[in-house]
Amino acid sequence: MKLSRRIEVQAAGQAVAILSAAIPELTKGRLKDAMNKGAVQLLSRPVKRLRRAQYGLSAGQVLQLHYDTDILSRNCPAAILVADYRAYSIWFKPAGMLSQGNEWGDHLSLLRFAEQHFGSRPVFLLHRLDREASGLVLIAHTKAAAAAFSKLIAAHQLTKTYLVQVKGKLAPDLLAAAEIAIPLDGKACLTRFKLLAHDPESGTSWLEIDLISGRKHQIRRHFAEVGHPVMGDPRYGDDNKNQNGLALQACAIAFKCPLQHHPRAISLNTELLLAGFSGVGN
Repeated sequence: MKLSRRIEVQAAGQAVAILSAAIPELTKGRLKDAMNKGAVQLLSRPVKRLRRAQYGLSAGQVLQLHYDTDILSRNCPAAILVADYRAYSIWFKPAGMLSQGNEWGDHLSLLRFAEQHFGSRPVFLLHRLDREASGLVLIAHTKAAAAAFSKLIAAHQLTKTYLVQVKGKLAPDLLAAAEIAIPLDGKACLTRFKLLAHDPESGTSWLEIDLISGRKHQIRRHFAEVGHPVMGDPRYGDDNKNQNGLALQACAIAFKCPLQHHPRAISLNTELLLAGFSGVGN
């Protein structure tokens, strides 16, 4: 079942009772589950997710429910806390987990996972990673840290390195150029890379990527454009299926801490690197 419903509260009462009366298609149990998973929003300023079934509402307030049985029944692997510096933390987001939730819920999101892990500590997402991709993501825990890191990112002073497996063997001229500068969405962008290994058996190549710009799906689109789509990419490229899913991972992050001014460089350990990478011959 999939439905969206906007409910204006006519008389004061508890949230779940008001929802149940307005949406008889759903049992109170299903409504409570949807609330817990972030699918009910109170359209206030700012808009907030309404999770507590017994939350008291007043006449005139407005609720929005986006209910999808399929989405609410899904699960994904747990995120892993890689480093905690109190004002910010660095996480490993597994493939299949959203960076943050949407109107249909947030139980499959890294931000919600971190929020539940820390309890009372605020969470602010600083950058995103595609749902199908895995890797390192930075989360701030104070408004000051969020603002400082936002400036750092805007100034291109935070370096993110990606590991990808692409289809085919790259031609010598492409390897010599070591970059792709095809405009995307009418805007200039640049992807730099170096070859780590070519695997003749699978007919694929492993690359290390540095994003000089950050357009949507830039790595995936750039390599599809030059005939070497990322393996397992469901959207870009042909004949690039991969049993291990999307072979794209944010494997390292480096920056000078804008709060304590210490250099930070965090890389994934070998246990978390993409399946199939270790042991590939050159």
